[in-house]
Amino acid sequence: MMRVSQVHDFRYPRRRWIRAAIHHLTYGIFRVLADFQVVGGENLPERGPLLVVGNHFSFLDPVAMVSVVPWPMEFVGGFRVPNAPSAVAWLRKMWGYYPVYRGTGSQIAFRAAQAILEQGGILGIFPEGSSGAAVLRPPRPGAAFMAARAGVRVLPFGLDGLTEVFPALRRGRRARVTIRVGKLFGPFTVEGRGRARRAMIDAIGHEIMRRIAELLPHSRRGYYSSDPVLRAEALEAAYYPWDEVQEG
Repeated sequence: MMRVSQVHDFRYPRRRWIRAAIHHLTYGIFRVLADFQVVGGENLPERGPLLVVGNHFSFLDPVAMVSVVPWPMEFVGGFRVPNAPSAVAWLRKMWGYYPVYRGTGSQIAFRAAQAILEQGGILGIFPEGSSGAAVLRPPRPGAAFMAARAGVRVLPFGLDGLTEVFPALRRGRRARVTIRVGKLFGPFTVEGRGRARRAMIDAIGHEIMRRIAELLPHSRRGYYSSDPVLRAEALEAAYYPWDEVQEG
């Protein structure tokens, strides 16, 4: 079993030297293996608190993020990573992250997120909840809940081309990978209780996804596309197995 961050270690920042080394290593690797381009780098703020969000089409998404951001970013993510090869497990272990036990209340991850953001930290999360689809799907509520609860600004990423990195290499060429950094938006607040509160959180989640969609090619916007066919395909890809099965 992969060791994750100590569940009660909510300091920010952590593992500075290790994360700096991984940042430089992955920065160099991506530029060797792919035609790698960053658009909108001027939108990266100097400091937090900040919630960083992006689409999740590939297990390489968080690696691409840490290769371009200037901060020792924390992540919350699924306890299991079924779409990632075991060969990259060492990278997740070295970086460290806070596990979300999908299908549960994920209280540890939410406590960690709150503590990190209260310390002025920067936290990354992929609102779709898992990788494996090729187009944007509706979000799970976690990212919106964290954004509203902490009252912090949100920075969107659009990650395009990462699913093609290894298939292209097998064909003897380099894939084109584009990382687009959007403009800050938020903060958000929610009021009320019960269904009214959940409706506000859902609305924030959709706003987060629309901001991500603006940074992706039209063919990848899925549920947030103007094309009804793409929207329907995204709903078919939105199956979330942890609605019925718990992790951990």
